[in-house]
Amino acid sequence: MRTRLDERLAYEILSVVAEIPEGRVASYGQLARLIGRERNARLVGRVLSMAEFYGQYPCHRVVNHAGRLAPHFPQQRALLLAEGVRFKSNGCVDMKLCQWDC
Repeated sequence: MRTRLDERLAYEILSVVAEIPEGRVASYGQLARLIGRERNARLVGRVLSMAEFYGQYPCHRVVNHAGRLAPHFPQQRALLLAEGVRFKSNGCVDMKLCQWDC
């Protein structure tokens, strides 16, 4: 397994993350499809976990396909709520209402 990410790929992913509008969310798989790497949702997650090394990006706007939040990102819910993102009673983002239509 590679230990270092291709910086060009990291910036490609992060540039798409930067396009997610306030109040909307995207899934890891959705971002992978947008960069032409349909089967690489986990790679997207890996890049986002290291995004702080590349600058400031709205990574809090990325959730899994069911709307679940990142397990090691306690501020994510508060950031999304502040932007008006709606949550279901189970704690997941309401993807029908808030998913980015790109």
